[in-house]
Amino acid sequence: MIKIEPVLQEALAKLKTADLGSIETIRIEYLGKKGKITEMLKSLADLSIEEKKQFGAEINTAKTNLNDAIENKKKEITSKLLEEKMKNEKIDISPVFAFPFSKGHSHIITKTIKEMTDIFVSLGFDIAEGSEIETDWYNFEALNIPKDHPARDTQDTFYLDNCQNLLRTHTSPAQIHIMEQTQPPIRVVVPGRVYRNEATDATHSAIFHQIEGLVVGENITFAELKGTLTLFIHRLFGQEVDLRFRPSHFQFTEPSAEVDIKCVLCGGKGCRVCKQTGWLEVLGCGMVHPNVFKAVKYDSEKYTGYAFGLGVERFAMFKNGIDDMRVLYENDIRVLKQF
Repeated sequence: MIKIEPVLQEALAKLKTADLGSIETIRIEYLGKKGKITEMLKSLADLSIEEKKQFGAEINTAKTNLNDAIENKKKEITSKLLEEKMKNEKIDISPVFAFPFSKGHSHIITKTIKEMTDIFVSLGFDIAEGSEIETDWYNFEALNIPKDHPARDTQDTFYLDNCQNLLRTHTSPAQIHIMEQTQPPIRVVVPGRVYRNEATDATHSAIFHQIEGLVVGENITFAELKGTLTLFIHRLFGQEVDLRFRPSHFQFTEPSAEVDIKCVLCGGKGCRVCKQTGWLEVLGCGMVHPNVFKAVKYDSEKYTGYAFGLGVERFAMFKNGIDDMRVLYENDIRVLKQF
């Protein structure tokens, strides 16, 4: 009678104390060509058919179990060796610097945008985004800017694709997109980058940032516009800052105004930045023109609204005492780390 179980237990007992070198020896001793379990298979020839089925299955099961035990033992030993090796070869990868290391921080323009939009959010405005590539319709036509308007000239606008598309010259196209997709009431600000084909100097850049504001609803008045922007200016610059609204003209608002603040760089005495006037222009605003409502199929008899546009770089300059816009783009660490 073939007894496979004692042979299997004998092999398993040897495995418990085996190392990687002796594991292969055990495998050959029991599962090799002349191994103990392999030899048992040869002895099946002397058994009856029923005995062959029974003991053949037992031997095959034993071979499988022993093979599995051998593989598991290899993995166990390998894992322990690797763990021990890693423990002995531990490397300290903590950063070592021979000079003081300081963390980075947001750029002054990014911080200014956040500070400005946070104020508007506290006043009940939502924040939206707009595309930097626009069509003529959204950038000009829908905003009541006629085809003969100077702003459409290639000397002032960066056109793309044979003048079919362009880099937006202001954030105002976002007004049209928002009103096309939303019914009043609307109360939103849209920060973003804009492009104009103009020379760079102390107060101008071909690429800069704006924040567009739009409020639409029933019974919206210019008084609400003045109150909102006055509150915004005072929260940003302080209650002591004087401001004034001057009549102006924009194609997409009527009536229109520009807002000036007393020059925060010279205290109103007159300097290079305020061009010796003592006042700084900070934003343009006005009541949304009926033709703009017509372009988005709003009933101008039912709804009124106001819009405004803020130049972020100008606010960053005035708030931080910077007298040259180019400083904001030069990425001089000595300058940026001050803000």
